[in-house]
Amino acid sequence: MSFLMREPMIPGSGMAFHPFLPPLGPPPPPPPPPFFPGLALPPGGGLALGRPVLESLIAEGGLGFPRGSGLRALKSLEPEEEAEDDPAVQLEARELWELFHRRGTEMVITKSGRRMFPPFKVRCSGLDKKAKYILLMDIVAADDCRYKFHNSRWMVAGKADPEMPKRMYIHPDSPASGEQWMSKVVNFHKLKLTNNISDKHGFTILNSMHKYQPRFHIVRANDLLKLPYSTFRSFVFPETDFIAVTAYQNDKITQLKIDHNPFAKGFRDTGNGRREKR
Repeated sequence: MSFLMREPMIPGSGMAFHPFLPPLGPPPPPPPPPFFPGLALPPGGGLALGRPVLESLIAEGGLGFPRGSGLRALKSLEPEEEAEDDPAVQLEARELWELFHRRGTEMVITKSGRRMFPPFKVRCSGLDKKAKYILLMDIVAADDCRYKFHNSRWMVAGKADPEMPKRMYIHPDSPASGEQWMSKVVNFHKLKLTNNISDKHGFTILNSMHKYQPRFHIVRANDLLKLPYSTFRSFVFPETDFIAVTAYQNDKITQLKIDHNPFAKGFRDTGNGRREKR
């Protein structure tokens, strides 16, 4: 992003130049991009979004980090040098996501926060090796419905509850060079889901029995303060959508979690991970 310098302006168009009137500085930066434009499906790969959500990143908790979590030192707000890149993103463990998706993926939400399984992981390519990038994700409502599990299937049960506060989760390695990001799997396994509207830990707040869609964003920027004024390259993988629950509703999903999640020991010990349905 570049700033355009304005010519010195003098009050009153007919007045002569006044040597003691200082010229105005550069104009203020543009406002943040709109929250969520329409989806556009590119050929192959995930769903891409033009310039998506960043409603209040600087507000408390809105960055997905608790206070004092060791973010990198902030740098100058001078615009980043132009870099040549053409980002592409591949979803890791796509087959596992599709296996869950065919049965209707469920993710448990708790007051204290629960990690996702399958975890959201991607591989990035096409980044400029030397440029710095911030990688982040958010989880948004997939529709305006509330659901219930009835007769072994999910069905619409009415209109959605009011939306929870929106939060972005910034990958803790941000910002890092394109070379660093492309050298590894980008893992968001530390992201936690909660139904606690008063959460102070930066967890993603969701409504139970509602369907959600994770979204992944790439921002070329070397400073978190630049996020509201930066261009987002965003990707959605439809097979990662899920319904938030306080306890698993579908026995087939419970079994898949037992079979594939190495941390599902509690389910294996009891043979029954179900609790009272909400």
